[in-house]
Amino acid sequence: MGSLLDKVALITGAARGQGEAIARRFVAEGARVVLADILDSEGERVAEELGPQARYVRLDVTSPEQWSAAVASTEELFGQLDVLVNNAGILTYAPLETLKLEDYMRTISVNQIGCLLGMQAALPLLKRGGGSIVNSSSIAGLRGVTGLAAYSSSKWAVRGLTRTAAAELGEHGIRVNSIHPGAIATAMLMGKSPRTEESDARYAGVPLGRIGEVEDIANLVTFLASDASSFCTGSEFTIDGGSLAAIRSH
Repeated sequence: MGSLLDKVALITGAARGQGEAIARRFVAEGARVVLADILDSEGERVAEELGPQARYVRLDVTSPEQWSAAVASTEELFGQLDVLVNNAGILTYAPLETLKLEDYMRTISVNQIGCLLGMQAALPLLKRGGGSIVNSSSIAGLRGVTGLAAYSSSKWAVRGLTRTAAAELGEHGIRVNSIHPGAIATAMLMGKSPRTEESDARYAGVPLGRIGEVEDIANLVTFLASDASSFCTGSEFTIDGGSLAAIRSH
């Protein structure tokens, strides 16, 4: 324990799901954390549960002004910023033929432009002593997925942003990596439906034979935020139970 002692992190989409799990793990590892989201009641509840090491700020990741305010709040609260986790994202289902432009642009704005704005806003603080940026992509950013033209496009773009940022920011001691989750048991994927044996059965063909848990993501992001990954940058970390590698036959 304690792999993130003395580090300060800003995590988007932290009110629930993957972001909440990452925030909880970071605090457990000694970090001070700013949880950012637009789900105020949920975000405030999580921050309160985590105690004095955590604070909540409202952040629409598509707004440059709100990004500036969130980073300024982080500095005011904790005096520094060492880790940025661009986790916020939305999922849009629609066949290419019927996909509405406004839905496409909204998905791009949150998933892709949100990462860009976050990196730009965080750079002045990160440049002080180096740090780590973790951008959330998806296995949909590594292959095409029917019905996910908007989502997949945004996640492919995050790969390019990540690699370009890694190339540009390395001289400042800033590492930039992307994570590529497969199916993870979150509200974004599962909706309001309870998890059951039947719902899990669809993942039987995944080599590890299960859906991912938010704690799996938190484990990986904690490694990338810590000094244990000090020589990792510009890399893509797939975390999908092996689903991209193969489909298990029966």
